[in-house]
Amino acid sequence: MEILLDTIMNGIAGYLWPLTRISSMFMVMAVFGATTTPTRVRLLLSVAVTVAVAPVLPAMPTIDLFSLSAAFVTAQQIIIGVAMGFATLLLMQTFVLTGQIIGMQTSLGFASMVDPSSGQQTPVIGNFFLLLTTVIFLAVDGHLLLIKMVIASFDSIPVSMQGLSLVSYRLFTEFVGYMFGAALTMSLSAIVALLTINLSFGVMTRASPQLNIFSIGFPVTMIAGLFILWLTLSPIMTHFDEVWREVQLLLCNVLELQCRADGGL
Repeated sequence: MEILLDTIMNGIAGYLWPLTRISSMFMVMAVFGATTTPTRVRLLLSVAVTVAVAPVLPAMPTIDLFSLSAAFVTAQQIIIGVAMGFATLLLMQTFVLTGQIIGMQTSLGFASMVDPSSGQQTPVIGNFFLLLTTVIFLAVDGHLLLIKMVIASFDSIPVSMQGLSLVSYRLFTEFVGYMFGAALTMSLSAIVALLTINLSFGVMTRASPQLNIFSIGFPVTMIAGLFILWLTLSPIMTHFDEVWREVQLLLCNVLELQCRADGGL
């Protein structure tokens, strides 16, 4: 009877811990972790991926599922999965921050709508960049690459008491700084163009004080801002490729995977 019980527990562990890591990634991952995605969809997708890959994964540790050690192992799997999903959120927020910077400069920051990923009110330009980045992310099969990486992570970081290293947490904090720098770089041309327009209005007001700068400058700034926004969309794919490559390299370093120079497996 004890042999049968051990066999059942090992069989459950072979699916439980992979399901914990995979479902944690889908819980936080861009697109699938959004509030607009039903919870049942995330659950069914996690179960489907787990059932498909569990037979080819390395053997799980022989730990009692009802022990304190099993709780620590489960916590480590949650942290690994959440870290992978969080990396995709940093990718999305880079472009959301770009849109918010441009929106504030073009006097369009007052317009807001509900963010589908968080359910909060955010500037409409930031939401526009978020939806555009989401479409590009799905078009380049970013979600499939994340699934491939989480499966490969079971070989590089096996299910055990050991999880992510301290270096991995430092890499995430450094990437947050890169996110702000990339957003500023993408919006820098729009900032300079709008600053030039505002400077020209300042010269006009100085030369002709009779002009009402508020009644003239506001509509001109909005029209110019829409035109500048249209020009900003031209290199959006180039910026996405660069940031997405950095996200892939971040995941490769965090998960200790052997990746190519461009970040792919």
